[in-house]
Amino acid sequence: MTANHSQDLTRRAFLGSTAAAACVGAASARQPDETTANETASKKPTPKLPRAFIDGTGDGWKALGEADLVNVNCHDDTWSWRDGVLYCTGQPVGVYRSIKQYTNFEMVCEWCHRRPAGNSGIFVWATPDSINGLAAAGKPGLPKGIECQVLDLAYGGDNPADWYTSHGDVFPVGVIMKPFPPLSPNGVRSFPSKNLTKAHNNWNHYYIRAINGEVRLWVNGEEVSGGNGCEPRSGYLALESEGSPIEFRGLRIRELP
Repeated sequence: MTANHSQDLTRRAFLGSTAAAACVGAASARQPDETTANETASKKPTPKLPRAFIDGTGDGWKALGEADLVNVNCHDDTWSWRDGVLYCTGQPVGVYRSIKQYTNFEMVCEWCHRRPAGNSGIFVWATPDSINGLAAAGKPGLPKGIECQVLDLAYGGDNPADWYTSHGDVFPVGVIMKPFPPLSPNGVRSFPSKNLTKAHNNWNHYYIRAINGEVRLWVNGEEVSGGNGCEPRSGYLALESEGSPIEFRGLRIRELP
């Protein structure tokens, strides 16, 4: 072996080992970056529930006004319309129903309690038999159906019970529904996933979608509660008078296939 050849081999070995070291170094240098990227990805916020601040305008939507609703078992002066706002005295306990029955639909409305601890609700698919029974009896009472709770934040005072909330519970009254989680302790109500209701003397916005036996409720633009497997899945809409003054406005509906 010549001296030149030996020097050439030594030089190649040196270069090869240097390249290998560089590769190892590069891999080592990349590893913390990759770990950081993975950690960052794992810390991304979980997706939020769908937002849907729908105002009830557009194709197929129609207003629900005085000609579309009728008193069932309240006093003649319990419900009154003025300048597009529906006023309810809260006395006696009863309902104001749609003239028409609905199956698949979406609706919007705004509501405002005028006293602390006010109670009310919106019934979806209220059963004709229960509505007719209330009308025939002419006494205080509420129908069967799926209720979207309309409850002021002060309800229950300093010691509210744990089986309800003031942020948009959805639950069956004398009918069948499988509530979406989170559930009330007794498993009957779909509790809201987020607290979005504003206190009395503030307007709140509800968007309700009822399709093929499923009811979903959005409060002030975010979906919070609902249920499926509802039976029956057709009936009246009904607004509650339940002991305290409340106002409704912007009642609009769109029927769906």
